[in-house]
Amino acid sequence: MEQRLTLITLGVHDLSRSLKFYEQGLGWKRSAASQEGIAFFSLGGIVLSLYPRESLAEDAQVPAAGSGFSGITLAYNARDRAEVDAVLQLAENAGADIIKQAQDVFWGGYSGYFRDPDGHLFEVAHNPFWELNERGEVVLE
Repeated sequence: MEQRLTLITLGVHDLSRSLKFYEQGLGWKRSAASQEGIAFFSLGGIVLSLYPRESLAEDAQVPAAGSGFSGITLAYNARDRAEVDAVLQLAENAGADIIKQAQDVFWGGYSGYFRDPDGHLFEVAHNPFWELNERGEVVLE
């Protein structure tokens, strides 16, 4: 596993309110890779994602409330499906709990989740629609 993160997802309570804050308030520009219901902001090699909190919990297969879910996930984008499996196995061998086994997902990729010893959720994903440069950084428009 390379020492890097590619995506930080904030589970937001009101996506419209959050978009207004980041775009109008902070002056950030949403990536063209954004879709209805999810926004991406390119941050110089790392992507910040805004996604409804309930949907993020559902994707990670954890309860949105009462489980200690912070509403934030970190992600490692892999170069292919085999790397997703290898990273999840490495994390499990290191003591992580696998929360969601790697599987095909609704957005067309392949991903799984692990929880580190302090309860932080990491998604490990292969997104065939996102280019990774030689340093493993996501390249968005």
